[in-house]
Amino acid sequence: MTTPPTTTGATPQHRPGVLPLPARGALRTTAAAALATVASTGLAWTWSSAFPGDLTYYGSPAGLQLITLAGGVLTLLFALAGLGVRGLGRLTPAGRHAPVLLAAVATFAATWFTLGAIAVELGGLVNLEPGGFVAGAAALAALLGALGLPADRTVPADRETGPAPGAWQRFTGALAPVPPRTPARPLPSWAEILVIAAAFGAGLYVFTYGIDADDGPPFVGYLIFVALAVPALQRAGLTGRLTGITARHRGVALAAAFVAAACFPFTQDTDQYTIIGANILVFATVALGLNVVVGLAGLLDLGYVAFLGVGAYAAALVSGSPESALGLHFPFWAALLTGAAASLVFGVLIGAPTLRLRGDYLAIVTLGFGEIFRIAMLNLNGTTGPDVTNGAMGIPNIPNLEIFGFNFGEPHDILGLPIATYGNYYLLMILVTAFVVLVFRRAAASRIGRAWIAIREDETAAVAMGINSFRLRLLAFALGAALAGLAGTVHAHIVTTATPEQFQFAGPTPPNSAFLLAAVILGGMGTLSGPLVGAALLFLIPAKLDFLQDYQLFLFGLALVLLMRFRPEGLIPDRRKQLEFHETGQLDVPDTRLPDGDQSIGGTQAKA
Repeated sequence: MTTPPTTTGATPQHRPGVLPLPARGALRTTAAAALATVASTGLAWTWSSAFPGDLTYYGSPAGLQLITLAGGVLTLLFALAGLGVRGLGRLTPAGRHAPVLLAAVATFAATWFTLGAIAVELGGLVNLEPGGFVAGAAALAALLGALGLPADRTVPADRETGPAPGAWQRFTGALAPVPPRTPARPLPSWAEILVIAAAFGAGLYVFTYGIDADDGPPFVGYLIFVALAVPALQRAGLTGRLTGITARHRGVALAAAFVAAACFPFTQDTDQYTIIGANILVFATVALGLNVVVGLAGLLDLGYVAFLGVGAYAAALVSGSPESALGLHFPFWAALLTGAAASLVFGVLIGAPTLRLRGDYLAIVTLGFGEIFRIAMLNLNGTTGPDVTNGAMGIPNIPNLEIFGFNFGEPHDILGLPIATYGNYYLLMILVTAFVVLVFRRAAASRIGRAWIAIREDETAAVAMGINSFRLRLLAFALGAALAGLAGTVHAHIVTTATPEQFQFAGPTPPNSAFLLAAVILGGMGTLSGPLVGAALLFLIPAKLDFLQDYQLFLFGLALVLLMRFRPEGLIPDRRKQLEFHETGQLDVPDTRLPDGDQSIGGTQAKA
């Protein structure tokens, strides 16, 4: 009888459940270098305050040093969690090594971008102080240490086997025998609610930091870090765990999201960025309405911005503008209903004769409608047509809103906190967005919403099951148009004018039909939070990168090409889209489903 091999003399690195010595050494190196990176932010990086953010202070990180500080702390925590430090295991429920590497890459990229920007802006590396060289060397050492880590072999505790070796495994040449973990003890309900509050509070801080960052290198460095740090959180499994918590506390999560969003104007002293926030909400609300048409019903609409224009023009005509041909001055609630009703009527009039078309034919017809609307508004000038819209001049001087004596055009104190003019409109758009979110959630979860999804997936099969395809497609078209008209009414009061140039198919700045469709696809079709995230990114980035105006469309096109190549399902996709675009290989599939169908993109691994 063969005697089984003994493990008495096995070295610790070969025992089951013990990290090998090379992996431990790489983690320790990375942790030490990350600690040095954190310490370097307390030193001056340059001698001159001419660089944005003034990186000349000792013991007081500022500007892009804060980005490096955040990256160093994140890398350090992930490295310590990988080493098994007690109390940090919850930071990496899905993997120990990939988060360390991605966090190190994010820190290295942001730090070296800052050093390069200092050299370019100030005229050479001679403008770097010793703190800058220390930061660059420490970030590089952390990256090299993280590159020495083998790939994660394990997945979350509910999976028994890991993914098959792929490109990363071939690159590293080995799989790490990561010690098995016991499932983390579930948190009590009150602790999960605190986690939700902390997560949305952190989200508000990150957004506020980005929107307040100076244009140029500070904002570009912020973008670089966020773009690389978010995947680190996903590979660690933190986003998947947060998704599960929010799914168990749906009402609390939605309330926390809107409270965090409502707090934004109170963090601003001027209207410089509050107006950007208000326009982001308008753009996001319209994108959510388009998501009903494209994401749920599967109708490709290339002229959707025209419905925003219908609502804006209808509100401008009845809101008391001295340039209005009608000379009416409705109260706000009546103007709001007028804009939504006008867009609804146009949606039915355009949809009834065209929705029997499918695919590319429908897209061409809607594109034509968008251009017809813009040209019609140009020609209703009293010369080439009736004098209704004043042609290219549009309808200016739309008066500020006044609701129950509250004038939105004046600064106010709310609960003792000052709020500027556009902060008033921002809070109003929060209420409008909340209403649109409610409509979208209720519609998506209803029988009609399920019928829309069935039509989107296979119209022939849906009709065979007894679904009235034309009536439901027309209903989706009308509902999406009404939601766009609702947002258009507030948009007209925010910008105080309505002109044809605001409602084009494509242009360098949103809102236009191309950007609206891109926001839906970028964020994730058919989800609630996807279009909101996509709209925020597509409005904020061009607004903050105005110095790249000549190259914005080129960079936008390049970003879309990369997105369609590497993540065609969008940033926040649902499970159906993930399975559709990843029919083979490994795929991030969440454990839980949010009430709107949103799916985590950093949760467990499963085969499609």
